Amino acid sequence: MPTIIETLATYAAEQSHTALSADVTHHAKRAVIDWFAALLPGSVLPPARMLAEGLADELDHGRAIVYGSNRRASLRAAALINATASHTIEFDDIFRDAVYHPGCPVIGAGLAAAQARGANGGALLRAIVVGYEISTRIGVAVQPSHYRFWHTTGTVGTFGAAASVASILGATAGQTAHALANAGTFAAALQQAFRSDAMSKPLHAGHAADAGAMAALGAARGMTGALDVLEGAAGFGAAMSVNPNWTAATDGLGSRHNITAMTFKNHGCCGHCFAAIDAALAMQAAHGFRHQDIARIAVGGYQATFDVTGRKSVSTEFEGRFSTPFTVATALVHGSVRLVAFTPDRLADPDVQALMARIDVTVDPGCAAAFPGARSARVTITLNDGRAFSHFQPHRKGDPEDPLTDAELEAKFLELAGPVVGDAAARALLAELWAIDTLADVQLAPVVLRRAA
Repeated sequence: MPTIIETLATYAAEQSHTALSADVTHHAKRAVIDWFAALLPGSVLPPARMLAEGLADELDHGRAIVYGSNRRASLRAAALINATASHTIEFDDIFRDAVYHPGCPVIGAGLAAAQARGANGGALLRAIVVGYEISTRIGVAVQPSHYRFWHTTGTVGTFGAAASVASILGATAGQTAHALANAGTFAAALQQAFRSDAMSKPLHAGHAADAGAMAALGAARGMTGALDVLEGAAGFGAAMSVNPNWTAATDGLGSRHNITAMTFKNHGCCGHCFAAIDAALAMQAAHGFRHQDIARIAVGGYQATFDVTGRKSVSTEFEGRFSTPFTVATALVHGSVRLVAFTPDRLADPDVQALMARIDVTVDPGCAAAFPGARSARVTITLNDGRAFSHFQPHRKGDPEDPLTDAELEAKFLELAGPVVGDAAARALLAELWAIDTLADVQLAPVVLRRAA
């Protein structure tokens, strides 16, 4: 009987040579556009820039592009730096049921491999679909217990990166299986890294892209791994989960594509804040109160809402992105939570700080029971005049139940990319990305930065 990895690898090898349907192709393009929207602003920020400086010997040779400088690099160096950049501003995609951001490691590694090997756009999209499919399924199988200690993007993302690079390399099912097997023993990323103000979290995505690429490159040359690394007695599931459901990893494999059910972020912060933000804005729109009218706000969420984003004191950009009180207050005071929300002036805004102090986050049993399949919040806002309004937000704007339209996705891309590369260049790149499946080579048009952070 084949191992789970062997079953997934057989699918990957077949899908890598099978045309995608029009619907799956469209969703894969949306994923690439959303990834670039997060990548370009992140490419000018310290984590990626520091990596580029530290890896100077790896740059200026090879065919893969390091965005933010347009310098060429080896496959692994580009994958590492670009994946890190794309996870920095917290605007990257989410596969909700796996508590996972697949775009950073999968597209970061897959695009670098496609550029390094001269692959066409169709091959890249197939590789992305394969990487999303395999990694999201492994992620679903080990959740929700995996998320207690582990950051899924850095762990499960390693499998996604290995699968996407193996696809670009034209790996056989056997080679892909060994790539995934070794990816499993390279996978690591601790949640403690983003319980404090540190740069480790985006590095998790970069490491996953790099380690997955290394596993695929080695497997293509005959490097072997433990094919039962997922379900084995001392394997990934046993070490990083409680009672993993490995049936979920292969259920509907090949007939259902998870890339068609992505969440694209509508707010520039941790996704565990989103439902509360959406609920607060919905009540403000419905009842017309001002932030000055609010006496207190009670936010009931799931456990991660409290554990990861419950902080009531923020002074840095990182802390702001991981604070439900700050992001809810910002939304009610300023109307949105976009990149400008985390500038020093906004972080210190006295109106936001005052409202934050009146916001409490707790765990709502119903929201907790529905996680991770639903990311909900129950919010009650009490006004100074004694009136109280409550709203249950069953999902987030951007989730599959309420997805960003293509027009909204384009607006997000232009908002995030325009200030970095200029409006004309952003629009030209956007048009190229919508047509990426027709490109004979995915080097893409040069993107010249207007500014550096």
